[in-house]
Amino acid sequence: MRRKSISYAKWGYIFIAPFFIVYAIFQLWPLVITIYNSFFQFYDDGIVVAGPNFVGLDNYTAFITGELGGASVWILVGNTIIMWIMGFVPQIIVSLLFAYWFTNKRLDLKCTSVFKSIIYMPNLIMASAFSLLIFSLFANTPTSFGNSILMGLNITNTKFDFLGDPWAARGLVALMNFMMWFGNTTILLMAAMMGVDESLVEAADIDGCSPNQIFWKITMPLIRPILVYVMITSLVGGLQMFDVPQVLSRGLGTPSVPGNPYVCKTLIMFLNDNITRTKNYGAAGAISVILFIVCAAFSMLVYYFFTDRNLGGAKSFEGKDKKSKKKKEA
Repeated sequence: MRRKSISYAKWGYIFIAPFFIVYAIFQLWPLVITIYNSFFQFYDDGIVVAGPNFVGLDNYTAFITGELGGASVWILVGNTIIMWIMGFVPQIIVSLLFAYWFTNKRLDLKCTSVFKSIIYMPNLIMASAFSLLIFSLFANTPTSFGNSILMGLNITNTKFDFLGDPWAARGLVALMNFMMWFGNTTILLMAAMMGVDESLVEAADIDGCSPNQIFWKITMPLIRPILVYVMITSLVGGLQMFDVPQVLSRGLGTPSVPGNPYVCKTLIMFLNDNITRTKNYGAAGAISVILFIVCAAFSMLVYYFFTDRNLGGAKSFEGKDKKSKKKKEA
């Protein structure tokens, strides 16, 4: 008698079904509802409740032109990008340096596990608690930590308002993001560098390559996929920046400069204002969709400029080579 074949494919679908069910309920469905609400006028202002009334793209145009009671989308995107760059550039430089030190067998550093734990510890602290600490250290008082250092070194004779100066406030936000995330970035880059084939490094060393040449010509090209991943995830996280500037600016996004009344206000802070204060759910949906488009556009640019596009050329060349061989055989 023929034995009935057993199909194990259904068990695979059963095991992965919980993920797709949770994703559809808590991510996909809210995304669809958000996009749907962005085309409607729907807000709750005290005893006045409006909507839902279909308004098309009015919520998008109101946000872009600054008619929602705040800065335009370009100012908010500019604020977010500036604070992200100020924190990400030193973050990636320091992370690359630490990752290279910890994985370099020539240096043979001791107690690297202790250093890894120390640099990763800020990532375990809640951003709001960390922000309150920075807020108290750089408060506008003569006895605060920041002013004590400046006055002790005779840099200034009067107190300096760190949170009232536009670039100082942005610098504190960038410092917070740097301290919280450079440890996580270091761990990722270390994992990438540990995956580099040692035979390539040894061959380059035998050929007389300097450590700088080995790093830039061998290590960096080989860790490029992880580097692109770090840049894209950092960019998405930077565009969604909320808790640090929210606490440091007391939810106002101040200080202000001519032409920009909210130098520390980000897109998510403005989104939070429309949800919690004005309860303008239609405008909040439009802001969410615009933020999604901005994140996708910047992520595509990063992926395009930092991935190896020569691979496509290699594939096309290989295809041409096969075609030429077939023609010769014919």
